[in-house]
Amino acid sequence: MEIERKYLVKRLPENLHLYEKEEIIQGYISIDPIIRLRKSNDNYCLTIKSKGHLKREEVEFPLTKEQFESLWQKVDSNTIYKSRYNIPLENNLVAELDVYHGDLEDLLTVEVEFESEKASEKFTPPDWFGKDVTHDNRYKNSNLAVYGIPKD
Repeated sequence: MEIERKYLVKRLPENLHLYEKEEIIQGYISIDPIIRLRKSNDNYCLTIKSKGHLKREEVEFPLTKEQFESLWQKVDSNTIYKSRYNIPLENNLVAELDVYHGDLEDLLTVEVEFESEKASEKFTPPDWFGKDVTHDNRYKNSNLAVYGIPKD
């Protein structure tokens, strides 16, 4: 079970280059149900996610490069390209800052995963976090891949 809140980003944190970084490429075989393929650096996986916002089931299956490339032919969405920075926060939390590229250039989001819904409710975001978009379907990566950046 994944319990996660998602925010837009007001401004990038300082010293971004000091944090662990992943280069991610992902696409969707299906968005209902969500079936995602992702390459993160040299790791490959297929993920299935249930419906939901704050809390939803997520199952990941590791893939070989060959399996990933074979399944990639089934992707039925635009490809998402992003750099993810893992930024430590208080209480052993991690902010996963996504800087999007390509068609989603200029979009910045940040996600924080929690052990419980109660912990997510108590969370006070750092000042560089922007609007909470946890319950806004338009900012789910599957919808970004299909519809692009939301026009507010």
